[in-house]
Amino acid sequence: MTGKNVEDYLIKGIYGEKQIKIEERNIFLGTIRERVEIALTTSQVMANSIYPIVEKSLSLKNVNLLLNGTLPYNSISKYILLAKKINIPFSLVNNLPTPTPIGLVIAHQNAVDKNEIFTKDELYHSTEF
Repeated sequence: MTGKNVEDYLIKGIYGEKQIKIEERNIFLGTIRERVEIALTTSQVMANSIYPIVEKSLSLKNVNLLLNGTLPYNSISKYILLAKKINIPFSLVNNLPTPTPIGLVIAHQNAVDKNEIFTKDELYHSTEF
């Protein structure tokens, strides 16, 4: 290894992989906007019922479910049970450096760049990021 490679290796070992779009990752529960199929706000996740758009989106191939782990378990458990039922991978995201208004994200492995990723309803009319 050359001096530069050793330095890169040590920095990677100390700080981890370099990440792009850190601000987006902080908002979208660890993923970037271009991979998001659908996102719900924390208040939408805390509603009593499961959003139909979430069920529909979870039926897509190669998606995973990201849940805001700072929300009460009784709010996210219905989505955890749904993911387990249809065998979709899910993660609880607890370690974001800043609070996020996002409670749930369904993400693809690669970019999909959907124009509208937010569900509008009477509880939450618009989100701008």
